[in-house]
Amino acid sequence: MAAFLLRHRQVSTLGVSGILKDKLDPCRPHVGSRLGALAGVCNLLREYSTSNDNRAHKFDFLDLTCPHAWYPVARRKNRKIFLHVGPTNSGKTYHALKQLESSPSGVYCGPLRLLAWEVAKRLNKANVPCDLITGQEREAVNGAKHKAVTVEMADVTSNYSCAVVDEIQMLGCMTRGFSFTRALLGISADELHLCGDPAAVPLIQEILKPTGDDIHVQYYERLSPLVPSQKPLGSFKNIQTGDCIVTFSRREIYKLKGQIQRGGKHLCSVVYGSLPPETRTRQATMFNDASSEFDVLVASDAIGMGLNLNISRIIFSTMKKFDGVEMRDLTISEVKQIAGTLLRGISFVKLVTPLGRAGRYGSDFPVGEVTCLHVDDLPLLHSSLKSPSPILECAGLFPTFDLIFMYSRLHPKKGLYRIMEHFLENAKLSENYFIANCEEMLKVAAVVDVLPISLHDKYLFVISPVDMRDEISSQGLTQFAQNYAQKGIVRLKEIFTPGTLQVPKTESALKELESIHKVLDLYVWLSFRLEDSFPDRELAASQKAICGLLIEEFLERFGWQKQPKTRKLPSRVNSGFLLSKETRQHV
Repeated sequence: MAAFLLRHRQVSTLGVSGILKDKLDPCRPHVGSRLGALAGVCNLLREYSTSNDNRAHKFDFLDLTCPHAWYPVARRKNRKIFLHVGPTNSGKTYHALKQLESSPSGVYCGPLRLLAWEVAKRLNKANVPCDLITGQEREAVNGAKHKAVTVEMADVTSNYSCAVVDEIQMLGCMTRGFSFTRALLGISADELHLCGDPAAVPLIQEILKPTGDDIHVQYYERLSPLVPSQKPLGSFKNIQTGDCIVTFSRREIYKLKGQIQRGGKHLCSVVYGSLPPETRTRQATMFNDASSEFDVLVASDAIGMGLNLNISRIIFSTMKKFDGVEMRDLTISEVKQIAGTLLRGISFVKLVTPLGRAGRYGSDFPVGEVTCLHVDDLPLLHSSLKSPSPILECAGLFPTFDLIFMYSRLHPKKGLYRIMEHFLENAKLSENYFIANCEEMLKVAAVVDVLPISLHDKYLFVISPVDMRDEISSQGLTQFAQNYAQKGIVRLKEIFTPGTLQVPKTESALKELESIHKVLDLYVWLSFRLEDSFPDRELAASQKAICGLLIEEFLERFGWQKQPKTRKLPSRVNSGFLLSKETRQHV
């Protein structure tokens, strides 16, 4: 697939490539504001300048035991904290959003761009002007005093009348939990509404003890029942309109889609993590549309958050998933999150019909049914739905740029990789916190450490939304960073030829196109932070949109066909990247 054309240039040791690739993980750190306020660095520099090195050595930058003290704006406010907790389809988020809507100013912080989009749309339709801010989008509305943001973009330097943090239990996520902890401790609002699982309540109460915040807990009950079936599906001949089959790999999604569609009775929409968010939304919309032929959904656990789906029945094709390390049983929380998806559409229609999508089913399915494909999986399904979610014990933390910067002054000969590695290994924590999993960030640090750029710029690349487990994605980031270091400007046309994108005809070509979309997304992300150096944001955004349309055309034209077997080429040939030996050893 010749979407990206290699343009060999002497100035780049990368031999600039061809096909770029990435993978969106629901728990990836798509971090926009983790840089902290640069003013904070300036203040620290004034306090701990080179003339006061002895004072700097006395200050323990490794002490992370009091993270609430990192947010002085919030500490100056006597916040009222409202915990809205309960199962899916209980109305907890609805009540918090109603409070946000009626407040003179406010911010919604969600775990996904899709949720931020949904809330911004809802508020604007209710004549409450609301800006949308995510890592890759800025949509300003005249006169807006409200914002809908992804949680990493939460502003901890402004004051609000009301703030809502959705899915607050994600503060226990190993990779993104620190962003929710930051929002919990750092948002300065008269009222802070936290929506999520009851399992997070004891930990939040403990974490907030030093802040003096006034805490209120409101428990909600499910509005409509979730009923586990006593019988498995058994055969795809028993698939019905409105069913959603859940599996946990991209390959299995297309395999199941093909099996169902070859039966001749149904067409399937698909939803999984590496699809562009816009494509996921449109696939969900087709499924929800009563006039659409796509009446069955095949999806990964990406449906667990961010999509309002009018599903009549959830069917687990398996109760096991590979988590990157091992094949394991689904956890109680995972089962509940996925199973609750079928009721989210019902709740959405009942509660916000004037502002939301009135789907195909609406309240036609007041009872949500959950089952498995195989009878052997039913016991785990039943036990998981009956059990309470395990109580969260710790919340994630990650050092701010201020702390990393000041710590680096004590170790001026060390690169960012060694500074981060040593910092994270020796950080002092209280029992309520853990350091976020930084494996991916350390991989990026190893790449950018060899480049002649500032510590701030290295840190920026480190926190960018890139999956270093993906060869093409890691090469794409390396290419951006090298071009930036060598020339100070990264022009998209130097590595990408507009007009060469094509509709993929195989699943491997589809995967490549999804990857191109993600690297274009990365360019847009960088353009908002290094605007002068990544000047082609509009071009990247337009090509990103074309990628999404081509992916959708594949799903409609070819996604139902049995894919021909193709000979797998070596990864370097597939990707089109001709990395130098020096660069390759870092990725």
